[in-house]
Amino acid sequence: MTRVLCIANQKGGVGKTTTAMNLASGLALAGQKTLLVDVDPQCNATTGMGHEPTERHPLVDFRPLRESLLETYLPTLSLLPGARNFQDIDALANSTESQAVMVADHLSGSLGSFDTVLIDCPPSLGPLTRTALASASEVLMPIQCEYFAMEGLSQMIEVIRQVMQRPNSRLKFGGILLTMYDPALELTAEVDREVRDFFGEVVFQTVIPRDVAVSEAPSHARSVIDYFPRSRGARAYVELCQEVMERV
Repeated sequence: MTRVLCIANQKGGVGKTTTAMNLASGLALAGQKTLLVDVDPQCNATTGMGHEPTERHPLVDFRPLRESLLETYLPTLSLLPGARNFQDIDALANSTESQAVMVADHLSGSLGSFDTVLIDCPPSLGPLTRTALASASEVLMPIQCEYFAMEGLSQMIEVIRQVMQRPNSRLKFGGILLTMYDPALELTAEVDREVRDFFGEVVFQTVIPRDVAVSEAPSHARSVIDYFPRSRGARAYVELCQEVMERV
């Protein structure tokens, strides 16, 4: 069965899209046939992989998804691009419960040829994120190592719990990832300790450091693993890939 990881957090700027791109690339490099799905209206995952957003979002167009898949620089990594079409965004973000189920079925029913699918969600708790969660088998939540890291987590976890309780849901908590980690800062150590004390083994041992190479890589339409493989960020994402694969 295809493993579907939803990368979600209602806060912006926590490294969500960066994690989706680098984890997808790392899993593809490890030999897994991987699909990156962009449902964030900002379309950063799409442009970061070297493509332009589409005129119509494939999930609204309701054509077979395979017709909308784009190739990337890795033969084992495909992209389902996002769209900035306001009508499509509105249709996805304000879908009724029945429409959300239809989108989830459309998405999950077209993923059988992939080993792993990663869904990059918008920074919100809205219907679009809920639809993505309903399509997923796991949710991975990046948390920035800063003062407001824990703010809003209870709402996010409640949304995840609601989706888990739906009939036929296979969603589970895949893990929490600490990002923008700076060991020289006392605040980082405090956030690390607080998150691990509260969530325990759900938190990945791997942490993603602050690294300019991670920020530069999308401008070259590459993951940091490909752009600067000897960087701290690249090593961290390789270690994260190993952890994710071990948590099957």
